[in-house]
Amino acid sequence: MTNSIDWQEEVLLETEELTDAGRTLMLYNDEVNSFDHVIDCLIEVCQHDLIQAEQITHIVHFNGKCDAKRGSEDKLLPMCSELLRRGLTAEVI
Repeated sequence: MTNSIDWQEEVLLETEELTDAGRTLMLYNDEVNSFDHVIDCLIEVCQHDLIQAEQITHIVHFNGKCDAKRGSEDKLLPMCSELLRRGLTAEVI
């Protein structure tokens, strides 16, 4: 049985996780990179599976942008930097 303090700490931790996970790695369309390159980057950098990477790539192509990943800024900034290094257009918002 948990006491009131344990329960309150658990709620605070969950709230902090949700707040910290409120950032988005946004991927933008460009006229430079091939579908295959974008898909490979999403698989390697963002750890998406093939189907998810293909879906994001198509959304970016047709809508101009897509949120590729959500999470904490600490988690997303290195991913964003790596996508930029590989020639993609991305930002953490």
